[in-house]
Amino acid sequence: MNGVIIQFFHWYHPGNLWNEFVEKAEYLRDLGFTAVWLPPANKCSLSTEGRGYDVYDLYDLGEFDQKGSIATRYGTKAEYLKAINKAHEVGMAVYADIVLNHRMGGDEEENITVHQLNEENRNERIAENLEVTAYTKFTFPGRNGTYSDFIWDHHCFSGIDYIIKEGAELKGIFKIHNEYGEEWTDAVSHQFGNYDYLMGADIEYRNPSVVKEMKSWIRWYMETTKVDGIRLDALKHISSDFLKDWISYIKTEVNPECFVLGEFWKDEAEKIEYFSDKMSDLISCFDAPLHYNFFKASQDGKDYDMSQILKGSFLEKKPVFSVSFVENHDTQHLQALESAVKDWFKPLAYAIILLTDEAYPCVFYPDLFGTEYIDTKDEEEVHIIMPKVEELPDLLEARKRFAYGQQIDYFDHPNCIAFVRKGDDKHPGCIVIMSNTAEGYKEIELGKEHADSVYIDFLKNRHEEIYTDKNGKAVFTVNPGSVSIWIKKYKS
Repeated sequence: MNGVIIQFFHWYHPGNLWNEFVEKAEYLRDLGFTAVWLPPANKCSLSTEGRGYDVYDLYDLGEFDQKGSIATRYGTKAEYLKAINKAHEVGMAVYADIVLNHRMGGDEEENITVHQLNEENRNERIAENLEVTAYTKFTFPGRNGTYSDFIWDHHCFSGIDYIIKEGAELKGIFKIHNEYGEEWTDAVSHQFGNYDYLMGADIEYRNPSVVKEMKSWIRWYMETTKVDGIRLDALKHISSDFLKDWISYIKTEVNPECFVLGEFWKDEAEKIEYFSDKMSDLISCFDAPLHYNFFKASQDGKDYDMSQILKGSFLEKKPVFSVSFVENHDTQHLQALESAVKDWFKPLAYAIILLTDEAYPCVFYPDLFGTEYIDTKDEEEVHIIMPKVEELPDLLEARKRFAYGQQIDYFDHPNCIAFVRKGDDKHPGCIVIMSNTAEGYKEIELGKEHADSVYIDFLKNRHEEIYTDKNGKAVFTVNPGSVSIWIKKYKS
């Protein structure tokens, strides 16, 4: 089966998402989606303003009156469970977004010892031992011990970005001193010297009580929600020793079939490959390098060498463990990793991830439905419009009907590339051709089994019919800056 994921949210989605998914689930199934990635369902420090990544209480899925509301931005626990049930009812798997790295919105202050670090080099101290207070105690009074009576305190955290010293509020990166030492764990990305710290109260996974609690929680979560897989956030910043142990626990003790997808955000595929190998192939990873190829191709236009579009991608390194995407909530306009692919190139990028033979593609909500939003940048309001990719439904249909069998690449020209899917016993295959500049063409020999055949463009971008000769050879065409999918009409 040609599986495909829908990322059913974006950063500026207004909310009430669980109910919206229930309404759209059958439409998504009919388009060919086999899995849905839903955003974090947990209660946030910012209440209904939070997107799920400012995680406060992982046990509160919109059930308890905490942080000013019962519901999260996306809805209540009952609505979340209903959305998951609806996905299963229509035959779609559900991947839940999980934030393991940090907690935010602590309930009580504690007296702690810290030292401050250079933000550009987290191994360099710029202020020695400081006696301060910080909100490092999480008691979850609204939940009052339901599901778990575990209390998080400074022994559970390795760092913090906000402290109070002698009444003065200070911001920065502060290493918490506890029984696990004054240094960060080394089993993380070495960007900025050591990238253990990202935000909030950074979780200390050298604490065995924390590890035990997180294993108890994931068992509760998976038994409660019945999700089929998890998407793990910010893995550069989390101990790979903990991750491997925790994921192994899930696979052996909770759900052996659980699909695990990680955000290990690097623009170099070799570093993602190293992480994947270290995880003993327990986890799939997003292909950020391929996204950056799409971004650059959309920026450079005719000057980009399309024959290199897959070069340096994680797809090229470990296709079985690669999840390809064109854009996501972190890359959209005004976000920290902003690298929005230009609209003209999106049909080409989606044709690559949806119709090539090895990618497990993920489609972004605004590209399917369109969206617009207002945010501030440099103290000015910015109005962003993201139009839907009009070709997406047809590209998804082509994936269902034609994108099967052996692939033969014609990545032999800087401005015009093509690939053939030969089809199988049940699917007829197709020819995909795209250009990033002027009208393009490729002479392709399909074999004598395709002799004297007529081909039409499934996307209807080209209106002529193309005839193969007695050897199954023909010249296939494409419009400027466009993509065409040539399929067999009939045999004359």
